[in-house]
Amino acid sequence: MDNQRYAQYKDIDDYIAAAPDSIQPELQKIRQVIKKAAPGAVETISYSMPAFKQNGVLVYFAAFKDHIGFFPGASGVSNFRQELKPYDTSKGTVRFPLGAPVPYGLIEKIVKFRVKENSSRGE
Repeated sequence: MDNQRYAQYKDIDDYIAAAPDSIQPELQKIRQVIKKAAPGAVETISYSMPAFKQNGVLVYFAAFKDHIGFFPGASGVSNFRQELKPYDTSKGTVRFPLGAPVPYGLIEKIVKFRVKENSSRGE
């Protein structure tokens, strides 16, 4: 999804439908994991990516040529630094390589952390 920065999607279903067929199951599973971990969150598209909001943005995720990007913010990465060691990370980004198992349990833990974090800020 090289043109992702410029594409406009009406919702997450639209975004996933535009992704390559081979990656759609992983994107759907990530979506379900996030919904389970944050049942009060609202789905949206922000910066042309799927996002979940609850007292502010919780996380984003997106398909790229060679990875799935997961964006839990700086605190979501720093608080799980040890568990994220096998993955390429930067300040607020985690890259899960395509073709490797996606750590759905870790995604769930990070989302639950972000829900608590956003709730304590009370935006």
